[in-house]
Amino acid sequence: MAAAALLLATGCSSDDDGPSGDKSAESSSADSGAAPSGDAADAPPEKGSAEVTKTLATGLKSPWGLAPLPGGDLLVSSRDEGTITRIDGESGKKTEVGSVPGVAAAGEGGLMGLALSPTYASDHQVYAYFTTESDNRVARMLYDEKKPSGQQLGAPDTVFKGIPKGVIHNGGRIAFGPDKMLYAGTGETGETDLAQDKKSLGGKILRLTPDGDPAPGNPFADSPVYSYGHRNVQGLDWDEDKRLWASEFGQDTWDELNEIKAGDNYGWPEVEGKGDDDADDGFHAPVAEWKTSEASPSGVAYAKGSVWMAGLRGERLWRIPVRGVSGDPKTEAFLTEKYGRLRTVVAADGDKLWLVTSETDSRGTPGKEDDKILEVRVK
Repeated sequence: MAAAALLLATGCSSDDDGPSGDKSAESSSADSGAAPSGDAADAPPEKGSAEVTKTLATGLKSPWGLAPLPGGDLLVSSRDEGTITRIDGESGKKTEVGSVPGVAAAGEGGLMGLALSPTYASDHQVYAYFTTESDNRVARMLYDEKKPSGQQLGAPDTVFKGIPKGVIHNGGRIAFGPDKMLYAGTGETGETDLAQDKKSLGGKILRLTPDGDPAPGNPFADSPVYSYGHRNVQGLDWDEDKRLWASEFGQDTWDELNEIKAGDNYGWPEVEGKGDDDADDGFHAPVAEWKTSEASPSGVAYAKGSVWMAGLRGERLWRIPVRGVSGDPKTEAFLTEKYGRLRTVVAADGDKLWLVTSETDSRGTPGKEDDKILEVRVK
């Protein structure tokens, strides 16, 4: 079990998907645009599409994390209720798996990201990122489908703790990468200085072994920190070239999609968005940026040569073509204001995505069927 000691300060009042506070300085970043990937002939079409083909499940409360199971069913977490529910991938039938003890849901904190162990077929371990009374942490739990509904989760085994918590900016997304290491996106809790402090776990992307130790090959010796200078990371996924993509909440000017490089500084709070393209300040610039009213991104998923990014305040699904693309990609928005706030998107087979709405998170206007899991076909 890895632990970290941190100095915490009171977070500013903010919103995970809206403007707040003083405007950030807009100085520049280095590197702009996605690096070319694959053959140009394999690039995604200039015009994409996204069509909702099915509403799989309804009536979910504050859904956040989503983990596809072998066989096609889904596990979904409830941020505010601290529960995990299994969704039948065909019928949408809901079965409560169990509650995660120790979850202290408040503000933007609670039970958030889910991920299956890279050896799930043999160990049946489910990883969860959640807020407690003292911190944010990652724990793993045995999932025993043979036990009665509501009692299928084993006791949490904490693998990593000490991530700063706040009313805002708790990060929360976890995912196992192609290297079978565990990546976690964290927030700076509204204390902007944490993002540039490499000794703090706030405002970072962390890279850990499945047991919670700093992963071999990390850029900073004996540290779990993989990249820094982040405001609030809630989306992580990889393409076929093993490039890591991450979404980033801006403050009141620019939201971001970043290509993550080990050890790089992504600029917050010194820069928001691309800033001054002519400056050379050592910050890694985003591949794409959006006004906060159009995005406020949470989850991302890679499919059909593009990164697909769910927007909360923007209430839309963004397509960012990245395979075979250099320079600024031409982004497209789909499903705009049709399904409300969009929290999580996960790639399924081929051209299929699972998309989770977020109207019951205290910031939406829920209808009688909210929240939902939607099946989306894309190209």
